[in-house]
Parts: sequence; structure tokens; C-alpha cells
Amino acid sequence: MPSLPTCRCLSCPAHGQVSTVPPRCGVYPSSTITDTQWLVLSVLLPPPGNTRGRGGRPEKHDRRRVLDAVFYLVRGGLAWRQLPAEFPPWPTVYGWFTRWRADSTWARIHDMLRDRVRARQGRNRAPSAAIIDSQSVKAADTVAQSSRGFDAGKKINGRKRHIAVDTGGLLLMVSVTAAGVQDRDGAHQLLALLREKFSTITHIWADGGYAGRLVIWAANVLNMMVEVVKRSDALQGFVVLHRRWVVERTFGWLLGYRRCVRDYERLPATHETITYIAMIMLMSRRLARNTPIP
Repeated sequence: MPSLPTCRCLSCPAHGQVSTVPPRCGVYPSSTITDTQWLVLSVLLPPPGNTRGRGGRPEKHDRRRVLDAVFYLVRGGLAWRQLPAEFPPWPTVYGWFTRWRADSTWARIHDMLRDRVRARQGRNRAPSAAIIDSQSVKAADTVAQSSRGFDAGKKINGRKRHIAVDTGGLLLMVSVTAAGVQDRDGAHQLLALLREKFSTITHIWADGGYAGRLVIWAANVLNMMVEVVKRSDALQGFVVLHRRWVVERTFGWLLGYRRCVRDYERLPATHETITYIAMIMLMSRRLARNTPIP
């Protein structure tokens, strides 16, 4: 069982105070990075700015504590200003988050972790097949009217996550649109991004909402075969459908992170980043189970 860390943060307000009560140092079992998890993540982070030969001051706050704060926010679903005081100041944490979103650091960390998980499972790092689906989530009042819509089928006013996963349920690509965008229309952008990133994918499984012109377009333009897995009208009750259950399980994983249950982000790109971070938390803990501490 991986051990939780002892306090080593530089910004904890309890440090230096004389008290008989042990200080609260922000160790939360559902989000705090364990020692073995930090071994996995630390080597994937970009080097500090002052080590790149361009000068600058050393970083004031421990990166591990910054990641702890981001993970705590994604897991708990709270606002940036509501981060507990034992973490670094929220503007600092938010600044790291936005810089790493802008330069795609979060996406790169996610992709490297996914490749490691697939390699540990004895699978090729480059997938050859994927499953796609979408999920509508309600939007908070912080989401602009211009980037939200109404999903008439689900009766949801908000945004829609279009995701592609491998056959094990690991996230390959996510695209966020207004909830009013049809699945087929959102899949055009999703599959185009998927083809740009993975030249090895040739087979896609999808539900009946993707049937029609998308299948023809994907075959002729992207050289992808989209296989539609339909539910028979004769079936009653809950039935596990071939391949489609994999992406539904991934949606279940995401809903375990409360920041993904509802969309609070002003920009769709920010919600995409939050989705990647949720999967980073899941995969890093999965890898940490079999990573020995030196």
C-alpha cells in the first residue's frame, strides 16, 4: 500500500508556529499524491525555468504541493478561491495550471502516462482501434452563453464531451462543444484530431447516433472504418453492448471527479484540460501500485 507523504510544503501557514496541535498539512487520501505516485509524475514534469540557462529565480513553492492543490480541486469540485490555506496561494496554483494548459503540458503528461499503462499491460503504445461517444453535462453560470447549448435528447443546458478511448478505456482524445451540437457533427472534429495524433487507428466503434454520413466521410477522408453497434429493439432492461460498455465505463471514471460532473469553465479548452487531469490522477495511481520506492 503506497504511503501518504509527510508535510514538506514551503507555504504551509502552520509552519513555525508553536502549538500542541499537529498542523494541518493538507493530506487528503482521495487526492494527495503518494510517494510512489510522485516518483511516476516527477520525471514527466517540465524542468524549472531557472534551470534552462535563461536565468530566473528558483521556484518558491514545491511542485508536489502545487499538483496536490490541482488534484484536490479536480477531485472535490470546488472553486479556485476556495483552496484550503495549507496549499500554496490559489493565484499561484491557478497560474501554474493555466501555463501548463497553454503549452499543452497537461496533455503531454497524460499521453506519456497512457503509453506507460499500455506498455505495462503488454500492449503496443500506439492503439489500432478506438471507441467514441459523447456525454452532456450541465453548465454553471460561469459558462458563457456563446459556448453552451441545449441537448434536447438529454434535456441538459450546458456542454458536451466527445471522447475517444482505446479498447481498455484509456482516454485518447477529448473535444468539448456546446451541448446542442449533434453527436455526428462533434465526431467530425474528434475523429480529425484522432487521425492527426494517431496514424495507426483504423477501426472505430460507435453507437447508433453516429450512423449515416459520418461513416462514409471517415472511410473516404480519414481511412477509418466506423462500426456502429446498435441496441436491438427486442432487448429489454440493461444489456452490456459490445465495445460500447468500455467508453461508458470511462464516463463513470470521470464522474468520480466532481469538477467533471458539472462544467464550470469559461473556456471549452479548460474543461478538456480538467478531463485530462482526471485521467492523469487515475493512471498515475494505477502505475504507482507496482512502482517500488528506491
